[in-house]
Amino acid sequence: MIVAKQRLTPEVTVKALGDGPFVHFDGALHASFRTADFQSALELVSRVGEVAETLNHHPDVRLSFGSVSFCLSSHEGGGVTGSDLELAGRITDVARGFGATTTAAGVARYDVAIDCTDANSIRPFWQAGLGYVSAHSGEDIDLVHPDGLGPRVWFQQMDVVRAERNRIHLDAYVPAAEAEPRVQAILDAGGVLLTDEHAPEWWVLADAEGNELCVCTSAV
Repeated sequence: MIVAKQRLTPEVTVKALGDGPFVHFDGALHASFRTADFQSALELVSRVGEVAETLNHHPDVRLSFGSVSFCLSSHEGGGVTGSDLELAGRITDVARGFGATTTAAGVARYDVAIDCTDANSIRPFWQAGLGYVSAHSGEDIDLVHPDGLGPRVWFQQMDVVRAERNRIHLDAYVPAAEAEPRVQAILDAGGVLLTDEHAPEWWVLADAEGNELCVCTSAV
C-alpha cells in the first residue's frame, strides 16, 4: 500500500505511472503538454490549479506559448510521495479532457564537477564568481543557484592533484531509460567510452581531445 507522505522510489512508482505522461526523475514527477495557443495553455494551468487547491497539494508550473510543464514533489517526504501520484493522475485526466497532447518531458540535470585537494579553499572563489549559495549534500557542501537556475557545482576530493587530465567535467543526469541511448549517441558523435564500470549508475566518456562527460542516472 502506498502511503500519502512516504517517499517513493522509481521502482515503486513505475507501475502506478504506467504509460502515462509523467516521468519519475531526480526526486520529482515531470510531464509536459501541448495546447493550441497561449490562452489554452493558461486555461489548462487554471483548471489544474483548481484540482491542486482541492487536494491541497500544488505543482511547480512552467508556462509558455502552447506548452505547459508540471513538476510534482513533496517537501514533507523529501521527494515523490503518494500525494504526487494522486495529483499526477488528476492532472493527466484534466489534460486529456482538455484535449492537450503529451510531449516529451525532456527532463535532465547537469552538474559541474571540480576535482580538488581542498574544497574549502576554492569553494568561496566559485561561490563569489557564480553568485551561488551553499547547499549541503550529505557530508559535502555543493553550490547551487539561489533560484534553482543553472547547474549544481560539486567538488570531487582528490588525494593528489591530477595533472594528466582536465580537472573540471560535466555530469549529465537523465532518466534511466534514456541513459544508454544517450551514451550511444555520444559514441556515434565521436566520443570515447572511458569506463562503464559503474553503469547503470554512470558512464564516463570523453571527446576527441579528452574532455570528460559523465552520463548518470538518478535513483530517486
